[in-house]
Amino acid sequence: MAEGKKVIVITGASAGIGAAAAELLAGKGHSIALVARRREALDAVVAKYGANALGVTADVTRKGELHRVLRETIARFGRVDVWINNVGQGISRQPSELTDQDIDEVIRVNVKSALYGMQVVLPHFKERNDGHIINISSMLGRIPFAVIRSAYVGAKHFLNALTATMREEVQATHPGIQISLVSPGVVRTDFGLNALHGGPDSRELPNSQSAEEVAEVIAWVVDTRVPDAYTRKGARDRVVSYFQSTGADPDK
Repeated sequence: MAEGKKVIVITGASAGIGAAAAELLAGKGHSIALVARRREALDAVVAKYGANALGVTADVTRKGELHRVLRETIARFGRVDVWINNVGQGISRQPSELTDQDIDEVIRVNVKSALYGMQVVLPHFKERNDGHIINISSMLGRIPFAVIRSAYVGAKHFLNALTATMREEVQATHPGIQISLVSPGVVRTDFGLNALHGGPDSRELPNSQSAEEVAEVIAWVVDTRVPDAYTRKGARDRVVSYFQSTGADPDK
């Protein structure tokens, strides 16, 4: 493997942001292990990159299957340097209408998949005091501006908190390991069409961006290891403005 090139695991890699990230990172010479549930779609992506890529069919909401992903990646490439938790699913339902099943499913897909990924790869990283986890979140994990996405908003806030607390825990003993968060806005993928209970097509919503634009930011995070990144200019200012407008100081 060429000097400076990394072995990168990407979950949710058969389409959308994951597939776009795979194309960009493979193009930079990194070795990539791509993970998805749909074998046929995954094979079509992996076929583009030859020996530089490994495809692993797995359900990332099952920790045992993520252990298999890690084993197969190490068997093929010798190690893992970066693990990108990219699996997620939307849900369209007002908060007053949410059911137990809604909550369980959105947590299973959006939170447990990332938590399990972190827990599975951390021992491998700790052996070397080196490694990088990147969790793909959402602007909805910062600002709850889409009421119809209520449970998804909550799940992404949960993911953000897990990312920050896991980073603090791990870096107390293994400062060479970084855990980063990337927060896209609306992305022109099948996300909206695949939401539980239906939903608007993300491609038709205003102020959207392409999966390729998000992939560019993910690649930048791989290179820089920054702990927190947005994918659109002005997004951070928007978050700050939101909290300034909603916060109240009792002494003023």
